[in-house]
Formats: sequence, structure tokens, C-alpha cells
Amino acid sequence: MMADEIEDLHRARTVLARQRNAMTKRLAGIDLAPVSMAEDLTRILVAIEAVDRALTAEGRPYMAPEIQAEG
Repeated sequence: MMADEIEDLHRARTVLARQRNAMTKRLAGIDLAPVSMAEDLTRILVAIEAVDRALTAEGRPYMAPEIQAEG
């Protein structure tokens, strides 16, 4: 994979993480959330895992920016 493709995967993961955070915030604000919201969250989590696997397969596993800054 080319460097720009790796960067695209990192950007995609960032977008998915924002979606995950927005979804969990909405879920947290509802006393009785519909099952469809949980299913949507599950799809987002699966997508994040798929991106992480793709990055790992290319020898460039995802590391949170905080961890990268420490290294």
C-alpha cells in the first residue's frame, strides 16, 4: 500500500471514531434507546476494527496520537 493509502485509512478511522463518539453520546442521553441505534453502533465498531486490521496487515498498526507523541 502506498503512503497516501495508509493516510486515507487513518482519516477514515478518525471519521469513524467521531461517528462512534457521536452515537454513544446520543445513546447515553436516551433512557430506552431503540435497538437500531445499537445496531448502528455495532456497524461503526466493526468498521473501525476492519480499518485497524488493514493497517496492521500493512505493518502500520493504528496508534492513538497520544501514544505516538510519547514515542
